[in-house]
Amino acid sequence: INKFLSGKCTVYKLFGLCMVLLLVSLLWLQLSCSGDMSDRRPPLQQAPPPPPCPPNSQASAVDDPSWGPHKLALIVPFRERFEELLVFVPFMHTFLNKKKIRHKILVINQVDHYRFNRASLINVGQLESGNDTDYLAMHDVDLLPLNEALDYGFPEEGPFHVASPELHPLYHYKTYVGGILLLTKKHYSMCNGMSNRFWGWGREDDEFYRRLRKAELQLFRPSGITTGYKTFLHIHDPAWRKRDQKRVAAQKQEQFKVDPEGGLTNLRYQVESRQELTISGAPCTVINTKLECDQNQTPWCLLG
Repeated sequence: INKFLSGKCTVYKLFGLCMVLLLVSLLWLQLSCSGDMSDRRPPLQQAPPPPPCPPNSQASAVDDPSWGPHKLALIVPFRERFEELLVFVPFMHTFLNKKKIRHKILVINQVDHYRFNRASLINVGQLESGNDTDYLAMHDVDLLPLNEALDYGFPEEGPFHVASPELHPLYHYKTYVGGILLLTKKHYSMCNGMSNRFWGWGREDDEFYRRLRKAELQLFRPSGITTGYKTFLHIHDPAWRKRDQKRVAAQKQEQFKVDPEGGLTNLRYQVESRQELTISGAPCTVINTKLECDQNQTPWCLLG
């Protein structure tokens, strides 16, 4: 029995030695092949450097006096949608430059803890736009004009609804005035701006339509545009950025009422800071804004 066990152990030792020799042979073969491959491999190439930003001369062209006496304040109510802003600012800067529209882009960034208030932010943009502009565009950050025939010029005769129901990719009812609306500052003041009662998404445009009618301002819309619902590119992703459509407490009833007194005259806000930015060569001004809310008047400014 002892001899059998001794022989059995010897067999295991021989098997183990063979396995070690096999592993050493395979390792040597792999190393030699790797060396041959590395000798034949071409040297690594560095990635090309990113393209340089356009020169500052492009930014200065927005205020070329030869383009005319009027200057547009393009007001963008904004909160957190940075991926859309990175597309919007250089696109609109190039679009308006091609049309020789003097302009400056004002991003009114809401930084308080209240619900988003598009109308109040547009009011802030009008008040903070400076004396060097004489008309404004209420412009959604997710709507890009694709047809260069669209008019962004001075709307002397009355408000001009660029994103008309016949052209907007989503909203087609006759009284719609959202998306992109141009007004002179004089006409905007005649309406006392927009109501500050609309916290959350929607309805502020419908109330503003009533203000336009009360001020007896005629609304104009594009004509001769043949691109239909492909006139604009809507870059909002509803799956990624869900809209705040909740209606809290009395907001369900209040959302359909006219606000006869509110607007520019009762707007309360603080400018926390201003930042001059350049995005892909396109200049814009970010106005970080804290809105104030009278919770006795509009308790729905907070979701809680």
